[in-house]
Amino acid sequence: MNKLVTVLIVFLLLIFSFMQVDLRLSEIVAYDNLENIFKFLAEFFPPHTEKDFLKAVLIALWETLAISIVGTLLSAIFGLILAYFSSEYTDTLVGKISSDFCKFLLNVLRSIPELVWAALLIISAGLGPFAGCLAIIFHTTGVLGRLFSDALENVPPEASRVLRINGVSNLNIFLHNKMSQLTVQFSSYILYRWENNIRVASVLGLVGAGGLGQLLSFHLGLFLMDKACTVILAMLLLILFVDGLSYSVRRRIY
Repeated sequence: MNKLVTVLIVFLLLIFSFMQVDLRLSEIVAYDNLENIFKFLAEFFPPHTEKDFLKAVLIALWETLAISIVGTLLSAIFGLILAYFSSEYTDTLVGKISSDFCKFLLNVLRSIPELVWAALLIISAGLGPFAGCLAIIFHTTGVLGRLFSDALENVPPEASRVLRINGVSNLNIFLHNKMSQLTVQFSSYILYRWENNIRVASVLGLVGAGGLGQLLSFHLGLFLMDKACTVILAMLLLILFVDGLSYSVRRRIY
């Protein structure tokens, strides 16, 4: 009975979702619209390959890569700190309050998308890569911190309990017992988030947060489609490079 109710609810949600979106596929595949779509796509080719412009694209590409690397690295550090306090020191009232606060903070950070963070931070930090980097740090800290916290809580407690009875501090138990078991898992989480963040860093520029996205937004606004095509191709190459590098590193650490 419960399964039937669940299936019915999911089915109704699907129906209402399609009704709300109001998909008009017939208009998309109409001849006139298809002709306009192909004309629009043709404006992107051939890509712009002027030397000075390619230099600007390379600078923006490096900026995007740097945003993703710095943002992911700092997020991993801050996330690990918050995960430590959210999963340890729960034996006392103060520790319980600290744990609940850290978990609440992690949920808040990861609940707000990077684009929203960027839009908010641009007001205070200004246009450019700094706002984009902060947006990635805030959101990814919440995501990684929650993953780290859950992994730490799932470590079998027997070894930690024995070490604690023998006078070993919580910090040493964390560093030498739990981290030794979770290093590979944490590394995998960080690499996956880096793959995601390189895509996010490319898009954040559309709201003025630097990198390739900002360059793309500028040229699309001026209807310079050949230059926009070059930027899009640079995005694709960068994402493929990061995905390949991340995959290679993950294979080596497993």
